[in-house]
Amino acid sequence: MTNLKSMSITNIPESVKLAASEAGFELCGIAAVRDHPELHRFPAWIEAGHAGEMKYLESRDDSGHLKRASMTNTFPWARSVIVCAINYNTSPPRSIEEHTPDTGWISRYAWGQEDYHGAVLRRLRKVEDALKATSPEITTRSYVDTGPIVERVYAKYAGIGWIGKNTCVLNQQLGSWLFLGVILTSLELESDFPAADRCGTCTRCIDACPTNAFIGPYQLDATRCISYLTIEKRGSIPEDLRDGMGRQVFGCDICQDVCPWNRKSPVTAAPEFQLRDGLVNPALDWLANISEGEFREKFRGSAIKRTKRTGLRRNAVIAMGNSGNLDFLPALNDLRTDEDPSVAESADWALAKLQSL
Repeated sequence: MTNLKSMSITNIPESVKLAASEAGFELCGIAAVRDHPELHRFPAWIEAGHAGEMKYLESRDDSGHLKRASMTNTFPWARSVIVCAINYNTSPPRSIEEHTPDTGWISRYAWGQEDYHGAVLRRLRKVEDALKATSPEITTRSYVDTGPIVERVYAKYAGIGWIGKNTCVLNQQLGSWLFLGVILTSLELESDFPAADRCGTCTRCIDACPTNAFIGPYQLDATRCISYLTIEKRGSIPEDLRDGMGRQVFGCDICQDVCPWNRKSPVTAAPEFQLRDGLVNPALDWLANISEGEFREKFRGSAIKRTKRTGLRRNAVIAMGNSGNLDFLPALNDLRTDEDPSVAESADWALAKLQSL
């Protein structure tokens, strides 16, 4: 492990990046703590209801200000943000390719052997430990999707990549299959240059979204996003969005799969993100009828547990209705009386849709 003891503050950024590389991160950059322009739009986005049921995004400080809208208020001691990124891309097929009508789609980020939160945080702690070796007086915080910080904004200003029109961070060499981890520090470190926006006139991500979740370029209404609907949304899914969900049962990769910058994305070497058996094109009838015990066992340590068994079954039933596969009619008829209300109601909808074909 890189030792930063006795380093001058001007040498720390280079050494931190070396420590990040040794920890397995492909990218590392540094941004100054500022209330960047992108954060000024966050309160209006929340006020418009675009966060849906994700109430954690609305966390406020004692003064009532949104924590994610102002790093200078939320972390007054912080001077720099170190942003690390790791590639999770795997080689199996894309969601936009043709698949058999009896299978569903699980987002690529959840295919791995381990939930990315733990895998990335474990690596991030190594970088944090190396940084803290500079001085016992340093204050630090490490987050992987768990802190009151809009990571992609700081990824942009740390030079990791630009924020694409689909609101994902895009890197010219690696594409957008990136997990981000951030370390806040009280050290004032030299910042990297912001990444240049290379989306140009391309609108493929916007045009490809089947639920029209993009209000415009760089603007996402999460309540219409398939990832939100299949993971964060509890209970019944609005009927006007179900057709657009297609075969997605956990997350959605469509806006990334159509992105030209992902055509040559390299495959990850990280063991935590190697493919777990059965997660590419899983059988819909299996997911719709999965037992509680099988759900816990199959998805132990997986990001898929976030949607819970009830959400995964509901999503699978909707995908069955979108499949056009009449072989699902008997199973859907049985599911109409399921003890889970969201599954039963979705089965009614799916049955009616297939019977109308």
